[in-house]
Amino acid sequence: MTMKRRMLFVGAIAFFFAVNGAFAADVFSGNWKVNLARSKFDPGPPPKGPNFSKIEAIEGGLKFTNDGVNSEGKPTHDEWSGKFDGKDNPVKGSQTRDTAALKKIDDYTIEIVSKKDGKVVSTIRGVFSRDGKTRTQTGQGTNAQGIKTNNTVVYEK
Repeated sequence: MTMKRRMLFVGAIAFFFAVNGAFAADVFSGNWKVNLARSKFDPGPPPKGPNFSKIEAIEGGLKFTNDGVNSEGKPTHDEWSGKFDGKDNPVKGSQTRDTAALKKIDDYTIEIVSKKDGKVVSTIRGVFSRDGKTRTQTGQGTNAQGIKTNNTVVYEK
């Protein structure tokens, strides 16, 4: 193989991995809206209003901004950023958690462990569709009343 062909071959392989990595990383980012009809809240009740989540890519992790209306009809808002290192990060504005830790399971799956006063209150696994249009979060935890929860929340772009 000539030097020119080798360079072209190596360049094509590098381009392939760069493009695939960019698409996989970008699947998380975007403006997401909860589809209440496709979601399940156990024991319930579900949120009363629309709920939105904005996810932005940051170096080595993600930034989350969440807005909505809870099951009592009260507005909610929280923000936090975390690297994919599993370390606790402060959550601003939440009544139900004060830290969240983020892990990347694979190119389409993340895990978020939320704590209140140092105690785990929920573990959520978010799976993003390959086309980047749907996100399904399954989570187990304990709500503010101490009741065990098992929710499946579907988000769409």
